[in-house]
Amino acid sequence: MPKMKSRRAAAKRFKLTASGKIKHRKAFRSHLLGHKSRKLKRQFRGAAYADSTNVAAVKRMLPYL
Repeated sequence: MPKMKSRRAAAKRFKLTASGKIKHRKAFRSHLLGHKSRKLKRQFRGAAYADSTNVAAVKRMLPYL
């Protein structure tokens, strides 16, 4: 049986934490930040975790996660 392939785009965006949660980077943080508020930019910091409704889909894209 050949190895299953991961979705490479998903593999670059999601990581599994030690507790089993799926961690990802928040969106809208890379550019065009001049008009965004200081509060919004502060909220972009840190990691975000995948919602429980999306966990199954992410795990299907990454069979070896």
